[in-house]
Amino acid sequence: MRFKEGIQGIVEAYRMVLPQLKLSGPTNFSPIITHVSSIAASSAQTNSASQYYVLLILTDGEITDFDQTRDAIVRASRLPLSIIIVGVGTADFKAMELLDGDNGVLRSTVGEAVARDIVQFVPYRQFVKAPMSSLAQSVLAEVPNQVVSYFKMRGLEPLKPQAAPKS
Repeated sequence: MRFKEGIQGIVEAYRMVLPQLKLSGPTNFSPIITHVSSIAASSAQTNSASQYYVLLILTDGEITDFDQTRDAIVRASRLPLSIIIVGVGTADFKAMELLDGDNGVLRSTVGEAVARDIVQFVPYRQFVKAPMSSLAQSVLAEVPNQVVSYFKMRGLEPLKPQAAPKS
């Protein structure tokens, strides 16, 4: 698994992988969310504001493990993690909009609410004829606030910038 750094890294990874994708079913999100959550959980143990993860999921279908995904998102909402879901194609993405939580608080199957909003859903079809920068802006719109909300929730201060070495 390759990790990309910074916003430019996310955009670069997206542009590299998009032309090579062949999407197929079933559409199960919980396994990848659980896997990335385990990586984020190990970083969370450092108790410093030094690492944060963004999971980008591209999908062309309706989600088939909705309940398991809700539970995985609620658990992940306490970790240094944001989840961006880009829906491509003409499928019905109503379930993705529920996961986004913009129209209410997402809850697990046992009623536990997310600790913070970590999901951003963007339907690609709204950006087909728009500049790529519009898509990037929408995809990344919530990430800065999600990062800040995580570190505030944990009571962690931003790292002080390191002085450049003197030559």
